[in-house]
Amino acid sequence: MTSTTGHTITVGPVDVRVRAVHEGQVLAESRRPLVLRETGCPDRYYLPPEDVRTDLLTASDTSTHCPFKGDASYWSVPGAEDLVWAYREPKDQVAAIKDHFCFYATEVVPD
Repeated sequence: MTSTTGHTITVGPVDVRVRAVHEGQVLAESRRPLVLRETGCPDRYYLPPEDVRTDLLTASDTSTHCPFKGDASYWSVPGAEDLVWAYREPKDQVAAIKDHFCFYATEVVPD
């Protein structure tokens, strides 16, 4: 956990199955996601690359900087620009998310 003047981030494994779908196509499905909880933001699931259909993703030129997590790289799919991001060199406090993919929309799938 990291906390800076009221801003807190936690990262850890969670025992759920999550799926990312775009226009009916499953882009990722994982039983071993990490959940990142950050003050003022929705919970985000970070999925290991082995559970992501990277063959469907196209690297984007977009990058963003978060003072708490580091620099993010983005990927797109047809019809959805910058739908996916990852931190290749995250800050030490969130090192667990390194190279894990995060989607704007994921769903928890009941077993």
